[in-house]
Amino acid sequence: MLSLRLPWSGRRAERVRRASSPAIPTQAVDGAMLWVVAALILTGVVMVYSASIALPDSPRFASYKPTHFLLRHVISLSIALAFGLVLFTVPMRRWQALSPWLFLAGIVLLIAVLIPGVGKTVYGARRWLSLFVINLQPSELMKLFVVLYVADYTVRKQDYMQQFRKGFLPMGFVVSLIGVLLLLEPDLGAFVVISAIAMGLLFLGGVNGRLFASLVVIALSTFATIIWASSWRSERIFAYLNPFAPENALGKGYQLSHALIAFGRGQITGVGLGGSVEKLHYLPEAHTDFLLAVIGEELGLVAVLALIAAFFWITRRAFLIGRQAIAMERTYAGLVAKGVGLWIGLQAFINMGVNLGLLPTKGLTLPLMSFGGTGLLVNCAAIALLLRVDFENRRLMRGSA
Repeated sequence: MLSLRLPWSGRRAERVRRASSPAIPTQAVDGAMLWVVAALILTGVVMVYSASIALPDSPRFASYKPTHFLLRHVISLSIALAFGLVLFTVPMRRWQALSPWLFLAGIVLLIAVLIPGVGKTVYGARRWLSLFVINLQPSELMKLFVVLYVADYTVRKQDYMQQFRKGFLPMGFVVSLIGVLLLLEPDLGAFVVISAIAMGLLFLGGVNGRLFASLVVIALSTFATIIWASSWRSERIFAYLNPFAPENALGKGYQLSHALIAFGRGQITGVGLGGSVEKLHYLPEAHTDFLLAVIGEELGLVAVLALIAAFFWITRRAFLIGRQAIAMERTYAGLVAKGVGLWIGLQAFINMGVNLGLLPTKGLTLPLMSFGGTGLLVNCAAIALLLRVDFENRRLMRGSA
């Protein structure tokens, strides 16, 4: 009777089992994934405290206690973990049904943040909605909503993915709309990540090769035009190419030059936990965008390589979970898993590239580790969805549909 409940049988079942895994898993959830994510989160807690402990010495944060950012980080993390636990209980079919509405809600939030008096402006950028207790960043939420929506769009439009008008054009319009709203904040970093997620999922979903190549050319041309048309963005590019030039070291290349100094001080094993000099008001945003530089200074090259390996492992594991789901004809769930892998891997790559001087400076946090309430919330939500896809895969492989 067990075989009657399976969505496949016979030779087809054997092919799926061989393509998915060498043996039926016995664990309900991916224990290795939980351990790796937990290690990143706990390391982030320690390093956020280390990077922010000296901030109250500056006039701007003089009224704060040394543990102010640590407590806020732990509170945000507790909410994010509880939220992720709740999301894990929601079946993927429900997420597919909700994805268009969540995406529409994300668009509304991106519009709301631009309304004077509604959106909160920090450092000249209007990216936050004040909810009194916490600040909500819609661009971070949109990363999650785009993963869910583009996966659903790809499944619904599977028969038209080779066509320009019905397959490519609607998604191109949607991504352009998001881009306009994000650039008005402005938040080019989030636009880059969201565009890459959408393009990557369209490619994985089987979009026509010529259309995809055209999309890449259009995207690169658009980003180049945006940078060329904005003088301060152009200055950042030139500063990134030579951050230690006198005109850059005290200007647009200030953060990058001090990040590189931090890595240079750390060398192989670091100067020791808490021993960073650059976090003492030399390196701005040390507990957010440039957390990796503090890690490199205090814990050295060894810790940086370990973090690179951890994020690579999560990305690779997400793609394996997605491939397993697609082999079981769960295309939406598989694309969501791969979308999460694209998102986490790309954002980690950009953040690390910026810190190491491989990429121009952009305001993107290190996933699961940097200080930031909304960022932690959506990162934990993404991991919860990834674990949910894997959980449903394991149930099906054990024959309990």
